[in-house]
Order: sequence, then C-alpha cells, then structure tokens
Amino acid sequence: MNNRVNILPLIYKCNQRFFSRSRRKYPIYIEEEQKLPVFEHRVSKENYRRVFSWGNIYTGALGKTFKSNEKLDQQFCLRYPKRIKFGETQEVTAAACGFGFTVFAVRSTSNEKIWGTGINTDSQIGYHEVRTGHPLEILFYPKPIALPLKYPEHSKIIKLSAGRAHLLVLTDEGLFTLGNNAYGQCGRKIIPDENYLRSNYINHIEKIDEKKIIDVECGQDHSLALVEDGCVYSCGWGADGQTGLSTFDNCSEFTRVKGDIHMEKICKLSCRSDFVMALNDKGQVFGWGNTEYNQLPSYHQQVSNPTHIEMLDKLGKIKSIASAGSFCLVATDSGQVYSWGYGLLGCGPNAQQANEPLHIPEVLFGKNDFHPENEVVEVTCGLYYSAAVTNLGNLYVWGRNKYGCLGLGHEKDQYFPIMVAIGGYVEKISCGVDHSIAICKPFI
Repeated sequence: MNNRVNILPLIYKCNQRFFSRSRRKYPIYIEEEQKLPVFEHRVSKENYRRVFSWGNIYTGALGKTFKSNEKLDQQFCLRYPKRIKFGETQEVTAAACGFGFTVFAVRSTSNEKIWGTGINTDSQIGYHEVRTGHPLEILFYPKPIALPLKYPEHSKIIKLSAGRAHLLVLTDEGLFTLGNNAYGQCGRKIIPDENYLRSNYINHIEKIDEKKIIDVECGQDHSLALVEDGCVYSCGWGADGQTGLSTFDNCSEFTRVKGDIHMEKICKLSCRSDFVMALNDKGQVFGWGNTEYNQLPSYHQQVSNPTHIEMLDKLGKIKSIASAGSFCLVATDSGQVYSWGYGLLGCGPNAQQANEPLHIPEVLFGKNDFHPENEVVEVTCGLYYSAAVTNLGNLYVWGRNKYGCLGLGHEKDQYFPIMVAIGGYVEKISCGVDHSIAICKPFI
C-alpha cells in the first residue's frame, strides 16, 4: 500500500494564506516591494577603488597597522592581498612601490595629494617628525606629503615612480623630485655630505628644454623623463650605462638620450633596476644599461647607448614592456607574453636562462574555450618577480616569492603564471622588491 502523500498542494495553500494575510496587514509595504526592480543591485561609484597590499610588513610599506595582541614574528609578512583602511578613507588614483616604501596619489583639492608609508631614511616620502628635530626613519601608516603646488585646488597627479631611495611625482604643474640625490637622480646639483634624513627639500622641474613632461620612470638610482615630442631625458647613476648618455659617468641634470632612439617617438619607458627598455609608437623596443644577463644581445655587459632590440621585431607589435633586475618581459598586440634573461621566466623550473624570448603559453593566463577573448593587456615586474593583468581584470604572478610578495598565501617561488585571489577587478599593479600594491574596481 502506498502511504506517500503529495504535500505540494498543502504548501501552496499555506503560502496563499500567508501572502493574503500579509497584503491585508501590510498593504503599503507589499505595494512598495512590488515596485522594486528585479535582478538589479546597487553599483559602486565610478571613481571608487579598492586598494590591496601584500608582502614584507616590517618596512611599513603595506600601510598596515599592528593590533595590540599581534606578535611581530607571526606577522613578518602578509602572504595574500588584503584591503588597507587608507584606501577606504581616501580616493586613491595611483600607487608606486619603491625599495621598502609606497606612495599613493589621492584626489584632493589641497596640496596633500600624495601620501607615503614605509622606509624614509632619505626623506623619499617627505619629512615627518613626532617632535622637532627628530625625523622618522620609518612610517607604518600613510602620511601626507605636502607638495609646493601653485594651484593645489586644480592640480592633478599624472604619474608616480619610486626608486631605491628617491621619488618622482609628475603633475600638470611639472615634475617634483625628492629623496636621495647622491648621484644626481633627483635632477639637481649634488651636494657633498648632504643629510637626506633631515632634508625637507622638494625639487621642482616645470619643463625640460621648454617641453612638457608626460611620463617618468625610476631606475634603482637614476631617473628617466619622457617629454611631449617623444624624446627621453635621464639623470643619476650611470656606472652601467643606464642613463643612456654614451658615458658611464653620473649626471645631475636631465639630459637628452640619443642613440637609436634619437629620431624615434618613444611612448613608454620601463626600468626597475639598471636596464632600461623603451617602446616607440611603432611597437618596437630599445634597450640600454646593464646587459650581463643577455637582456640585450651584445658582447658588452654595459651598453651606454640606446640600442634597437631587433630580435623582438619578429614577435609583432609590442604594446607593453617590463624590465626587472635581470630579465625582461613584453606583451604583444595579440596578448602573447614573452620573457628572456636570467631568473624565473614563467616557463617552468628548467627555464631560468634564455638569450632569446620565451613564449609563455596563453592558457597560463586563463585563455581557454570558456574565455577565448581573455588576453594580457599589461606586464610589469618587481626586482625579482613578474605580474600580468588581463582584459578581464585578473592578476597573474610568477617569480621569486620573497616575503610572500606574490600574494599566493605562501612563500614558495612560483615557476609559471598563476592567478592571484584578489577581491576586485585589477586596474593597476605596482611591484617593489618584496611587496606589491594593487588598485582595483569592485566586482559589482
């Protein structure tokens, strides 16, 4: 005998009674609820950004404060991306990672448009003191850096770039430089025995050769500037030829770089250490500086003249470049990524030295039958590791995982690209020596 009873009609009747009673008891609320749109939700403001940091926490570069019950030895590094409170209170538009410090650009009508945190032994993130005459050598939370702007209410930050102990801030009022100037990397006269810890001086360069500056890039101890007509200027440490001025001397004034880029219109520069890459408007790449790891095919270990890297021409038009401490990356117009030099090149544990570009398979960046349109749009790097951002807002990393700077939840080296679990659509990524900063848009 079948004792099973169909309870669906009973559930339906109960629901009908409940909703009919609700309509009689709360007629206004029911009517208002029916007017609400279906399958829609609140969308974040267009200018809202989330800021994530990870890596070495001891330097203060992550902008993360310690809780009173936390032990420092247990918080030596942050191995995964974590949102920082500063990004919730300020409208962050850009970030730059130096060697143990971070600088943020925020939208503001005052002259406090940039904020710095981390190591500050050379006043690379401004002069800060708790009491008069005792400057802080390290900051654990972002503090404002007041720029000597003429029109602070209208001025905008265009680009930030950070070196080992100096900072470049490009605004629509010109370039501001601060920090260590021992080699002339701040574009001003070298003062013997200058005390940079106690320095509160910010150098301002409105134009170079009467031309507007449109981009800047920091090497380890030298600086590069790109002007409106596509010419490149450099200053600072030149022992490896990284200034590209046909000499191995230091230079304390922004001087035009010639060589193979003399008649080219350069549109992008990249340098994390002592080898410089330049990209022109035709998608061709040039390089100069320390080439002991075969970043540039040459019999010399230091090249002081910009040289066309012809081996990249066969890859097609290049759209993104990145130069690390000992290796290089490029991304083509079709989204393909290539690497060469010495280090963890992204093609497995057996590929740590390459004189010619190695193709990193697209499938490692998420391109498959489900996402055939997925492709890499930008590559960047820290001193020992690499990062790539796709058109879907995903972040992929590989390389040396010092202090968990890859954000993968551990400190093991990564031999091929792997996606980082991060709570946002990645727009900008900045990599340092042992920490990283990502600016993301919310998923919704």
